[in-house]
Amino acid sequence: MKIALINENSQASKNAVIYKALADVADEKGYESFNYGMTGAAGESQLTYVQNGLLASILLGTKAVDFVVTGCGTGVGAMLACNSFPGVVCGLAIEPTDAYLFSQINGGNALSIPYAKGFGWGAELNLTLIFERLFAEPMGGGYPKDRVVPEQRNARILTEMKAVVYKPLIQVLQEIDQDFLKETIATENFTEYFTANAEPGEVRDYILASLA
Repeated sequence: MKIALINENSQASKNAVIYKALADVADEKGYESFNYGMTGAAGESQLTYVQNGLLASILLGTKAVDFVVTGCGTGVGAMLACNSFPGVVCGLAIEPTDAYLFSQINGGNALSIPYAKGFGWGAELNLTLIFERLFAEPMGGGYPKDRVVPEQRNARILTEMKAVVYKPLIQVLQEIDQDFLKETIATENFTEYFTANAEPGEVRDYILASLA
């Protein structure tokens, strides 16, 4: 599994703490983790929580990653933004049980976490426990286990409905403000990670052309 971390400008200073917790858990599972920022470095592109959603959609839509970890001050804005874009099913986790139930019942592909509200003593431990429970078992395994069939059916129905209701990602990219798009993909490691991992196709071609 390939996992991306994306956090926005208000919480950029916590990126290193968040990424360490994620990378430690991912490494134990044999997963790859990619830090798409923001990292808090001087002069880097400033991501808003709306851009978190767009970037998540781009990465998931091109299979550059399989899962996105994101967030903002409360976690709510990033969750709403992610769910506003095609191909993203994002939950909200404040503590480890939230992460586990989301992974098993909803089987989504993104999780938003609050990095300001309630982020105090032991916050790094809570992050580690959230990531451990998030990736404890294969996504969509059901909870309770005897509910797995209807839960998987509902998750599939949601995915099918989103495919009907939402515009295709390539159309979204073509119609949104192009400066907004370029700012979104201007993070420090984007070009390296995206070029190496995104599947060939019109979305990848459009993004790479936007980087030129």
